[in-house]
Amino acid sequence: MEQYIVNGKVFLDGSFQEKTIGVEGGCIRILPKEEKLQDGVKVYDAEGKKVVPGFIDVHTHGAVGVDVNAATAEELGKIGHFMATQGTTSWLCSVLTDTKEQTLWCIDEFKKHKKMENDGANLLGIHLEGPFLAKEFKGAMPEHLLRDADVELLKEYQDAAEGNIRYLTVSPEIEGIVDAIPAIRDLGIVVAIGHSGADYDTSMKAIENGAASCTHIFNAMKLLHQHFPAIMGAAMESDIYCEAICDGRHLHPGVVRLLIKTKGLDRVVAITDSIMAAGLPDGNYKLGVNDVVVVDGDAKLASNGVRAGSTLTTGQALKNIMAFTGRPIEEVLQLLTVNPAKLIGVFDRKGSIAEGKDADIVILDGENNVADTFVMGKQISRQ
Repeated sequence: MEQYIVNGKVFLDGSFQEKTIGVEGGCIRILPKEEKLQDGVKVYDAEGKKVVPGFIDVHTHGAVGVDVNAATAEELGKIGHFMATQGTTSWLCSVLTDTKEQTLWCIDEFKKHKKMENDGANLLGIHLEGPFLAKEFKGAMPEHLLRDADVELLKEYQDAAEGNIRYLTVSPEIEGIVDAIPAIRDLGIVVAIGHSGADYDTSMKAIENGAASCTHIFNAMKLLHQHFPAIMGAAMESDIYCEAICDGRHLHPGVVRLLIKTKGLDRVVAITDSIMAAGLPDGNYKLGVNDVVVVDGDAKLASNGVRAGSTLTTGQALKNIMAFTGRPIEEVLQLLTVNPAKLIGVFDRKGSIAEGKDADIVILDGENNVADTFVMGKQISRQ
């Protein structure tokens, strides 16, 4: 045994229980509260605290002054360390639509990072947000780099990434995309729809062909009309997951309540969509090739005032969702743990506290603030 976590309320099977957590080989052991502890093993006293699964962020563009599209292997580690201090134990780095050369460079830096020692969240893979996106709903995407479906290009990226591209956002109305979704899935990539003005039928066809998620629901998409339900109607009616940015800016609290009531707690994935300004004061920043201005924590493109990502953390998202919905933490936790783990296919080892799973654990204080984080059983330094 390498570590014990004792005296905390452990979130197991939907409720908080009095258990001791052991860490062995980076994996969880569930032990009785009165378990006799081995001598010489580190003990973390979680008295008065909650012990919950580590949070998983499948959509983030950076933090603490580092933009994913320009991040070196070392700088990806800097993002990961900050995220871990905020409760994220696993993440996907979201690469904004960029040139082929820059995208391949990002993939190369990702691979270098995976070989390094890490004191932060576990970078599980890459999320490509584009380039197969609609110009009308491009958000912060550089319009001249958006393009029609190209499975061969995606295969080149996936080969370069050694299979580590896990997640891709596409617009269903883009030429060739709907028919390409099965081939994209065959590359081992989970497909999300978004940044889109697609009509209902096209969106539903994308879902029937295997799209599993909707990128930041309600944002950068054609909204529901009673005669033209569009992509939003398809996402809400179908059984796919819906990402949600719960910072109180991208979605009104009432919309978060409506989303959960409509989709169910098991189909909403809380994301940060954070940019390099997360963890830093207001000021001028970058998102890919874009200049971004952050005022009162609200990030917008300098050119036109369009919202450009967030400064949200997963720890704050948890508290926001509880405040917005009035729901207990026992219900809300899955939006940051079980659901994203199932979406990207890692629930066999992450997303819940269970015997033999990876020891990705967050300690919450009495106010549900992140007090400490363990990644694969290793306690992350708070500095």
